[in-house]
Amino acid sequence: MHVLTNEKYIKLLGIILGVVVMNILVLSPGFLGVVIGESALSSAVGVALLFASVLVVVYGSYALLIKQPLALPVKQIKTHEDYVEALTHYRRVKVLEGDITFSLEQLIRIKKKKETLFNVLSQRFDKTELSFRKFDSVTQEVEKLFYLNIRSILNRLNVFDESELENVMNPKSSQFSLELLQEKKKVFNEFLSYMKSSLVTNEEILLKLDRLLLEISRLDSFELEDIENMPCMQEIDSLINQTKYYKQ
Repeated sequence: MHVLTNEKYIKLLGIILGVVVMNILVLSPGFLGVVIGESALSSAVGVALLFASVLVVVYGSYALLIKQPLALPVKQIKTHEDYVEALTHYRRVKVLEGDITFSLEQLIRIKKKKETLFNVLSQRFDKTELSFRKFDSVTQEVEKLFYLNIRSILNRLNVFDESELENVMNPKSSQFSLELLQEKKKVFNEFLSYMKSSLVTNEEILLKLDRLLLEISRLDSFELEDIENMPCMQEIDSLINQTKYYKQ
């Protein structure tokens, strides 16, 4: 998350530097040399430039640091970064902050584990070997399941907006009837339960990948049969088979 914040500050710094350079080029005697007060036209150009400069910096600061971005439509989510961006949008919702933060941490970890697994496999096997392809395909299937859980969470998050969440969590300020609020709270609690269950499943996936790394490091035989009989591989295969017809 710090990376995203740093990128925003870098963009804002770029805007400020661009404005400063433009003002130097227009107002400096060594360049265009526009002087406020020298003539009506010169004054108008100088004042307009300064006014525009302030607007650009103010709007840039607002757009980058204050304005909340629109949630990325789930259908458009393709990459790891897309998932991070989509989840981050909901981080400001207090009731979800803890789970969203945990989910974002899981995203960081799945990316690192996948990279580590690939490096370990590349060191121990040739990429053309069946053993490498077996491990790699299983890793990819588990990764798909992990992101499918995140995608499912995001689909359900789209059902709610912040105003609805506020009404559910602060019924005194709501214009809805108590009965309707109770129904809304029931639906929201069901979602929270589902979200926590998905996070637990993803944590189990991360744990299985850790175990897989450990078992690969202990592997003496590279026969395909031995690989398929590895306890962790069997657990992962079972997990994949259980969720083969998983629906979001």
